Amino acid sequence: MTTKVITAGEAAAMVQDGQTLGIQGIICTSVAEDLIEALAQRFRRTGAPKNITIFTESGIGDGAGRGLNALALEGLIGELHCAHLGTAPAMAAAVAGNTFPAFIVPQGVNAQLVRAVAGHKPGVITTVGLGTYADPRVEACHGNQAARDCGKAVVELIELGGEEYLRYLPREIDICFVRATSADEAGNLSIEKESIRFDQLEMATATHNSGGIVIAQVERVVERGTLNPHGVVIPGLLVDYVVAADPSRHRQCMAEDGYHPEWSGEARLPLAVAEPAPLTARKVCGRRAAFLLKDGYHVNLGIGIPDSVSDVAAEEGVSGAISMSVEAGIYGGVPMGGLKICSAHNPECIISQVATFDIYDGGGIDLAVLGAAEIDREGNVNVSKFAGRVVGPGGFINISQSTQTVAFVGTFTAGGNRYEIGGGELKIAQEGRNIKFKNKVEQITFSGEYAARGGKDVYYITERAVFKLAAGGIMLTEIAPGVDLERDILAQMEFEPLIAADLRLMDSRIFMDAPMGLTRAEPPAAVEREEEHECLKL
Repeated sequence: MTTKVITAGEAAAMVQDGQTLGIQGIICTSVAEDLIEALAQRFRRTGAPKNITIFTESGIGDGAGRGLNALALEGLIGELHCAHLGTAPAMAAAVAGNTFPAFIVPQGVNAQLVRAVAGHKPGVITTVGLGTYADPRVEACHGNQAARDCGKAVVELIELGGEEYLRYLPREIDICFVRATSADEAGNLSIEKESIRFDQLEMATATHNSGGIVIAQVERVVERGTLNPHGVVIPGLLVDYVVAADPSRHRQCMAEDGYHPEWSGEARLPLAVAEPAPLTARKVCGRRAAFLLKDGYHVNLGIGIPDSVSDVAAEEGVSGAISMSVEAGIYGGVPMGGLKICSAHNPECIISQVATFDIYDGGGIDLAVLGAAEIDREGNVNVSKFAGRVVGPGGFINISQSTQTVAFVGTFTAGGNRYEIGGGELKIAQEGRNIKFKNKVEQITFSGEYAARGGKDVYYITERAVFKLAAGGIMLTEIAPGVDLERDILAQMEFEPLIAADLRLMDSRIFMDAPMGLTRAEPPAAVEREEEHECLKL
């Protein structure tokens, strides 16, 4: 059998009105950009196809005009199913404007849902999402009012053996865009130059077994039988058409030109010794969170301030004692940041995303360090919706809910804050404009009540204070040397937290411009405060 090679324009012409289109990719990695752009060009030229459903496991975008942003065209989309819109502002604006119903489903669930569709399973039955906005008793994964009004359900609450679960409903896929490096004449696909494996096989199988059309974007077409069979990720029997892409729209990472062999495992390159990061609030947060590291831990770090833990671990010489992974399927190496988050220098292992979420959901992570935009008195965390703008959780819910020890890390306030850090102390030079500790978060992406029932160890770490989840809500356990409890902490919260009877000072080494000497697993050397603040007597 010979798979037909077609152009990107011919591939785009196969998408029909009202169909469900599955699109592979995450942020700027493993994206079939040529096919996406061809579809956008067809719609702008002809007005077709109309009212299609876009299904993508995560979110795709460069923060500007590529990825899902290119498809944010009025009339093209009738429904959206994804996990993240943080790098797709044009699509997020369309969702906020109720242009079409949007369902925002946890990323790991989406990955498993595609696999369930492939095997004609009755969806995904899991505890992931209980107590969060995904729970039907909360928001039922509705990303906007149009989703609430359309009467469609993507998740339901069920009971098995006396326990509550969520059942995420399956969705057949009519046509899909997947990506690989090479296709042979029989349609077998290999990914030797990709920086992740992702879920090409699951997406292609789900589409094929739904009676749909599988279209693969590749860099090159080679002679049949020349691909290493161990390297073939999709057998040709699942592939209907192949598009040899325009090189400018088949980059290893959509955010930049060039190829990195050290990302794909083709080569292992020496890494320059990084200079220690400056002593900022970001580093302070990373240092305090680094005290939670223990030898042999498998760790997942979120984007932004949480990834400062990696920098601290390297500076302290303890990186080799832990193993880090990225939910896209990367293990070991040095994970990249920003739009390149789904790539890593010198990875030790690259597996599929769906297999990685199986590991995560089963409790395979020892410690997760994640961000937090809003925190409330019950320990709920919001990272997915702000002032009505939908961002989505990505893999946050799977990771935070399935890990025994979770640290939410970020600055205490946001917007214009400045600090004086040094000599073992922290002082607030200018307070941030925005309060992050709220009476009630706008959307529950992490449920404090559900975590407390499960006996999770949950920390909320900032540059000036550390809280821990307790039976009655969040409890203040440590404050930074140099800050005033009343002025710098309690007055900057919309609620008064529980306060530990043994409220302590954070380790002074965190606030010194020198290595902390964190050469082994050790608890934070917090010290009891010399004076007792009157708030402790309440």
